[in-house]
Amino acid sequence: MERVRVGVVGCGAICGAYLGAGQQFRVLDFVACADLLPERAQARAQEFGVPRVCSVDDLVADPNVDVVLNLTVPKAHAGVATAALRAGKHTYAEKPFAVSREEGRPVYELAKKKQLRIGCAPDTFLGAGIQTCRKLIDDGWIGRPIGAAANMICHGHEDWHADPEFYYTTGGGPLFDMGPYYLTALVNLLGPVKRVTGSATITYPQRVVTSQPKYGTVLQVECPTHVMGIMEFANGAIGTIAMSFDVWAAQVPCLEIYGTEGTLAAPDPNCFGGPVRLWRNGAWSEVPLSHGYAEQSRSIGLADMAYGIRTGRPHRASGEMAFHVLDVMCGFYDAWEQGKWVALETTCERPAPLPLGLPAGTLDE
Repeated sequence: MERVRVGVVGCGAICGAYLGAGQQFRVLDFVACADLLPERAQARAQEFGVPRVCSVDDLVADPNVDVVLNLTVPKAHAGVATAALRAGKHTYAEKPFAVSREEGRPVYELAKKKQLRIGCAPDTFLGAGIQTCRKLIDDGWIGRPIGAAANMICHGHEDWHADPEFYYTTGGGPLFDMGPYYLTALVNLLGPVKRVTGSATITYPQRVVTSQPKYGTVLQVECPTHVMGIMEFANGAIGTIAMSFDVWAAQVPCLEIYGTEGTLAAPDPNCFGGPVRLWRNGAWSEVPLSHGYAEQSRSIGLADMAYGIRTGRPHRASGEMAFHVLDVMCGFYDAWEQGKWVALETTCERPAPLPLGLPAGTLDE
């Protein structure tokens, strides 16, 4: 199969994970790097053997680039995606799809108009853990799914992260930063969401950085940092979600799915592996992982899109699903502000499960 040539825009911390794990997928050929800081792009290119370093504009215009991998900060996602699509390039972005529906919708519509692919992280739902959960649900091990609970509870990032400002600006916060992992996993397991309600707050309007190198910096918090939501899925299941940067400690499951005949305790959806635990017939048991890619496999969604480009099949980490997840997150905020249930504007197809028994480095049978 002809390889898909990828140009990377944004060479920060997450770039290393993509370029490192991406080497295992034979369908991907990383051909160029670009960053607002040229020295950062140069360092990544040397580290991973990427042959070309250039400006963002040159990369987007390069006829030797098939896909623009957009690893910029969330506020830049829509702008970079739009430029790539206008240049006739497919594009795949880090999460979230955009920071608002108003930014995301034109990107989604432009891709449809130009018949180009858009993909978006997270792709952790393609890892062994969540794919095993998907098979258990599809095979009826918990009966009919009736509910779900998703929880990401911590006390923020300013005491350990080297550059924590982003987490407290528009497009950050626990919902937009971590919510896509949990919501994408839920859509993969249960299907699209029909309506939502919720509430949110900013517990600490200011945060003081205690990590290096920005120790003592005072951050003004622009986004909610404690968010609670309820989701009604199109299949009738009801889910809850709690996303917080305000809680000192908690003992709650990351992700559980409740069915008429059992309960499924899924692994952390920010990871690719397990463990997966199943309650059925009065007892818990750990289930062996049915799929591969239990290790760090960031870029598996990009590789899956590359296969789709070459074969014509739908890709799984799709713009359709990512825009739906964005709609869900925005819906929680709308419900908080309006004090009511909010019907979602979007839906999506539940992505196809990965086949069993795939050789390493491949995603098609």
